[in-house]
Amino acid sequence: MRTTYFDNTRFPLALIATALPLLLAACGGGGGGDNGQPTTPTTPTGPQAVAIEFAAKAGSLPAKCGTPIAGIGTSQATVDLHDLRFYVSGVSLINDKGEAVAVTLDVNDWQTKEVTLIDLEDGTGACADAGTQAQNTQIKGTVPAGTYKGVRMTVGVPSSVNHTDYAVAPKPLDVQALAWSWQAGRKFAQIEVNPVGGVARPAPAAPGKTFYVHLGSTGCTGNPVTGETVSCARPDRMDFRFGDFNAGTQKVVLDIAQLLQGSNVKEDLGGAAGCMSGATDPECVPIFSALKIDLTTGRSINEGSGQTVFRTEAK
Repeated sequence: MRTTYFDNTRFPLALIATALPLLLAACGGGGGGDNGQPTTPTTPTGPQAVAIEFAAKAGSLPAKCGTPIAGIGTSQATVDLHDLRFYVSGVSLINDKGEAVAVTLDVNDWQTKEVTLIDLEDGTGACADAGTQAQNTQIKGTVPAGTYKGVRMTVGVPSSVNHTDYAVAPKPLDVQALAWSWQAGRKFAQIEVNPVGGVARPAPAAPGKTFYVHLGSTGCTGNPVTGETVSCARPDRMDFRFGDFNAGTQKVVLDIAQLLQGSNVKEDLGGAAGCMSGATDPECVPIFSALKIDLTTGRSINEGSGQTVFRTEAK
C-alpha cells in the first residue's frame, strides 16, 4: 500500500481543507445515502393494516364451549356456553387529534364492507347444537397512515344491509342461526348459556334448557320481500368505545359474567326465554342495563359510556 503525506509547504492548509470534503464525497463518506446526501427518515403515507382481536371471558377465566363456567348471575349458577356470536359495524380508530377515522374492512368470509361477524364458539360441547367449528376472532382492515390512540364500534348490523334474505345474502350475513324472523333482519348478538338444572318458567310453560340473550331491532314495519323499506322503532344497537387502545398490543374482551351479572339465568319470569330484546320482557331489564341501551327507545345511552360488558386487555 502506498501512503501519501501532505507537505504543507507544497499544499497550503486552505487547499487541503477544500479538497477533503471532495475526497470524502468520492469515497461515499459523510454518512449520507447512496447518492452521498444525508438520509431523512420517511413517514408512511399509504394505508396501514389494522387487526382488532376479540376474546371471551367470564371474569378472569376464558369462556369457551365444553368447559363449565361457575358463578354466573344473581344465582351464581354454573353454566355451559351454548353460543357466542355477534356482528360488529361502524368500526373507527380515534387518532391523536381525537377524530374518528373509519376502518376500511377487508372483504372475506367473515366481513363485508359494512360488517364483521365475530364468532367465539367452536361447535363443541353444548355449542354443537347450532354452532360451527370455524371461528373468527378479528376485525381486519386498513386505515390511513397516522397515529391512533382509541377505538369505537357498534354491536349490530347497519339498517341498510340488515333486512335481507339470509339465503341469498353474502357471507357473513348468510348465517341461518343468526337470522331474525322479524322483517328478515339479523340477531346482532346471540349469546346463550345452559345453566345446570335448566331454566324455570311460569306455568304452563315447561322448564327450558337455555337462557338466551338475542339482540336485534324490534318494532319494525315494512316487508323487504315485497321491496318495502323497513323501519324499526327500537334499533337496539350497542355502541362502545375505548379512549386508550392499541390494536397491536391489546385485545377486546367480552365478559359474559358482566353481561349476566344482574340476571338470574336459572329462572325466566315471562315473555321469551331469557331476553330477546322485548321492551316489556323482565329479563331484558338487567341485560339492556349492562349493554347501556335504553330498553324503551332501543337507543344507545351516551355512546355506551360506562358499559362493562366489553373491556381491553393485553394480548
